[in-house]
Amino acid sequence: MHALGLLRERRFAPFFWTQFLGAFNDNVYKNALIILIAYQLGTQAGSAGHGMINAAAGLFILPFFLFSATAGQLADRMEKARLIRAVKLAEIVIMLGAALCLFWGSPWALIAVLFLMGAQSSVFGPVKYAILPQHLHREELVGGNGLVEMGTFLAILLGTLLGGLLVAWGDSGPQLVAGAVVLLALLGYGVSRGIPEAPPAAGAALPLRWNIAAATWQTLRDLAADRVQLLCALAISWFWFYGATLLTQIPNFTRLHLYGDERVVTLLLTTFSVGIGLGSLLVESLSRRRIVLWLSLLGGLGMALFGLALYPLVMAVPAAESLRSAGAFLAAGGWEVLAGVLLLGLCGGWYIVPLFALIQRRAPADRRSRVIAGVNILNALFMVASAIFAGSLLGKGVSIPLLFVWVAVLDLLLLLVLLPLLARNFGGWGAVPESELT
Repeated sequence: MHALGLLRERRFAPFFWTQFLGAFNDNVYKNALIILIAYQLGTQAGSAGHGMINAAAGLFILPFFLFSATAGQLADRMEKARLIRAVKLAEIVIMLGAALCLFWGSPWALIAVLFLMGAQSSVFGPVKYAILPQHLHREELVGGNGLVEMGTFLAILLGTLLGGLLVAWGDSGPQLVAGAVVLLALLGYGVSRGIPEAPPAAGAALPLRWNIAAATWQTLRDLAADRVQLLCALAISWFWFYGATLLTQIPNFTRLHLYGDERVVTLLLTTFSVGIGLGSLLVESLSRRRIVLWLSLLGGLGMALFGLALYPLVMAVPAAESLRSAGAFLAAGGWEVLAGVLLLGLCGGWYIVPLFALIQRRAPADRRSRVIAGVNILNALFMVASAIFAGSLLGKGVSIPLLFVWVAVLDLLLLLVLLPLLARNFGGWGAVPESELT
């Protein structure tokens, strides 16, 4: 069955739309909140507005450090469909609180709700990927992961766009956002009712460790105990470092170096997300439904190549006295930049999907969720590191196009270290032998 055929299957479709609606809702609220703080509530708060935006970004990531390890334990112990429905019920409660805070208009209350949303997402993270091997056949896992990655990035894009559109809808904007996030939470719970059962594996009834620091440390130690799992997790986390750096800088990159307005920002974000979606879907055909490391190598090389290519492409875009619309940007030679961003996203999809499928198959069934929780903790660390790295270089006067060159060079160094070490465990870059998978 082709991957798209899974969207007609009850064993996959309800889960796919549940995770899609969750990511969509997160980004509707998050982007609406950032715009609300920047243009309305932040104005009332004066100079504290910038601090609120930084606090919002940090508080959404913080729960992934705090709760991922416990979430991994719960997902290994519990029937996974039931846990997903509990998470979606929590989302309804949180979004009702968000709606009240939007009517109330308190920025710090809205930021507190964002922390709760991050907590809910951190609990959903391990079960999101651990459930796939239980509902998909081995030959379907690559295609299923491709669909999940495509859906996640499209949900992020569409949620970001809708959140910005609704909050800017005059004086009624916050009320429209309030209604949207509650409605999306209700839809997500309704769809989750159709997810089939996914019972815990034999031997997974481990005692829960409620000490957050101890549980997190033990989760990372367990992840590092298997060399292949650790290398795979580091390679996945690098993807989030690269992606977070790129996506965070796109607004200022567009304004300062492409001389484009908000519509050009939207065009670039859309193109990047579509590229990742297309790349993720193509993985199944290119890999012949197997887990092949050469595709991750090709994707990583493409990410480096097109990251480096952005610099001369951007330098070729003529300066402008005022910000360009999307049409004017394309007429000024923006097609080449757009093509580079599309291909960068495409290669990102090729890079990440085989790695996700590999770590899902490699992890033992009775602790698969904890392994994925460890990956999520590393992902959060790498995203924080990307912000520190970008801030350090930009603070020293490095331009955003040169920052992208630095990240592309780091990508090449990663390919020379992590992926060859990973491939050596399986005797080369071809299909990973079944004997090396659970």
